Amino acid sequence: MRKKNLYFSIILLFIFSSCGYQVVDKKKLQTFNILEINTTGEKRINFKLKNKLLSYKKENSEELIILDINSKKNKSVKDKNIKNQITKYQINLDVEVSYRKSNEAKMNSFILKQNGTYDVSSQHSQTLNNEKKLIDLLINDISEKIIDQLVAKFNDL
Repeated sequence: MRKKNLYFSIILLFIFSSCGYQVVDKKKLQTFNILEINTTGEKRINFKLKNKLLSYKKENSEELIILDINSKKNKSVKDKNIKNQITKYQINLDVEVSYRKSNEAKMNSFILKQNGTYDVSSQHSQTLNNEKKLIDLLINDISEKIIDQLVAKFNDL
């Protein structure tokens, strides 16, 4: 009986250990190089977004693209307590990305929206830190979505 269980577990180990799943590397799928990034809107958000996108730069690519990024940040009150004090804020980031190949005049665009909330702390400096951390997380998500959208658009062509 023990031998059957041992053989059965070894067979299951071999069957399920090689499922064929591999993590997709975005740099391998990327067939373009970002030549230039023009930004308008929120300066701090654009600076961080530009740095994130330039980290995906691929040098030996034949397709050069130019990005125009327009960003907007809206901060609104999400929640108040019984004393009418603000307890949560909501931040909405709207980013419009226009892109074109460097040798073409036709512009294509898409819009990405990301939102999140953060808590108000008893110290104002901690509240500002909460806001900065949330904005950094939203920028990371948006930069990954921009690269995913561009990879999808240029791999389909």
